[in-house]
Amino acid sequence: MTYDAIVLAGGAARRLGGADKPALSVGGRALLDRVLDACPDALRTVVVGGRRPTARPVRWAREDPPGGGPVAALDAGLRDTTAELVLVLSADLPFLDRDTVRALLAAPDAHGTDGAVLRDPDGRDQPLVAAYRAEPLRREIALLATEHGALAGLPLRALTAELRLAPVAAQPLAAFDCDTWDDLAVARARIREHGTVLDQWITTVKNELGIDLAVDTKTLLDLARDAAHGVARPAAPLTTFLVGYAAAHAAATGADPAQAVAEASRKAADLALRWAAEADADTDAAAEENGSG
Repeated sequence: MTYDAIVLAGGAARRLGGADKPALSVGGRALLDRVLDACPDALRTVVVGGRRPTARPVRWAREDPPGGGPVAALDAGLRDTTAELVLVLSADLPFLDRDTVRALLAAPDAHGTDGAVLRDPDGRDQPLVAAYRAEPLRREIALLATEHGALAGLPLRALTAELRLAPVAAQPLAAFDCDTWDDLAVARARIREHGTVLDQWITTVKNELGIDLAVDTKTLLDLARDAAHGVARPAAPLTTFLVGYAAAHAAATGADPAQAVAEASRKAADLALRWAAEADADTDAAAEENGSG
């Protein structure tokens, strides 16, 4: 699916005391980088706001005047895009995921609309988590500029009112944004919840290391358990490291990375079980000898 992405990262963050909101971290990663990770396959990614370090290359734009509001920012970003479909995101969405982005991008064609907007669990549409067809978006921006003389200070509803937008129901937390320090604290707590912390951690580590690999968490945890129980506790992290190294070596010779991890895990798990079986056999033999003696 061909699209460009515009990420709005230039708000004043008044409710955060003027902090650089896109640079604030959740789970060790900047909010802006989390949003950029949700749209890695955009042909062009334009971030509207002050320049700052990002995890992947982007184009930079700035609304005129700076701080002129979301419509002016959207116009600035749109000027540097060429795709017929444009993904528009705010830079403060810690839990936005790629499945949600794909659903937004698919909806305009599926419903024959001018775009699609994420509808949060409370039934509110989020125009800064949306996909728009570029032509009607440019048309409405031009009409607003003609009518008002400038785009600064105009609300988003003035732009979206004349567009036909399909609602896309948000998955839990996908539309959660960080407008206050309390929101940020909630996001940091949610990312550490027991049911999701491993997935969040693995995703964060992969991004930090610059790798994109499907991780079979259960297989690796089972391997770590078998190594710890069958050999010794320190064997668990060392064995998983060696499995990763072996998988990388296999992938370098042309093997599928995910299959390489699975095969290396299988071999190491079998070895750990053989170690455990030997130890059990020795224990049984010693018990038999003591009993006969």
